[in-house]
Amino acid sequence: MTGAQQAPVNKAAEARDHVQELLSAHRPAIDEISMIDALLVTSELVTNAQRHGDGLSGFSARIVGDRLEVTVADRSRRQPVTAIGREKFAVGGYGWPMIQQLTACVVIIPTSDGKAITVTIPLTFAPPGPLTSSPV
Repeated sequence: MTGAQQAPVNKAAEARDHVQELLSAHRPAIDEISMIDALLVTSELVTNAQRHGDGLSGFSARIVGDRLEVTVADRSRRQPVTAIGREKFAVGGYGWPMIQQLTACVVIIPTSDGKAITVTIPLTFAPPGPLTSSPV
């Protein structure tokens, strides 16, 4: 496990910043697609906590092996829903299938004041850059 960060965040942008810092500092370097997927999932989870979960109550991110683990807690016991099967143009439910698609594992744990959602996002490492040689 490397770079565990429990961060006081209030907005999706702050959570993205923490995850980007964590991933950018990792060696070997994380590839760009993994970075984008991680930031997108992080943003969606925090936004969902704010919009549908009665507010964000906790956030953490850490790298475990070749995966990023992100936990977002909110103040609602309602489970996430999808827009599938609901009336056309219903509010909400469009990001949850994306989260499930981009993650390897999703765990929802009830807490005393709501729930915590932990996801693991597979990481791919960027190939090493070309070796630079010093002039002779």
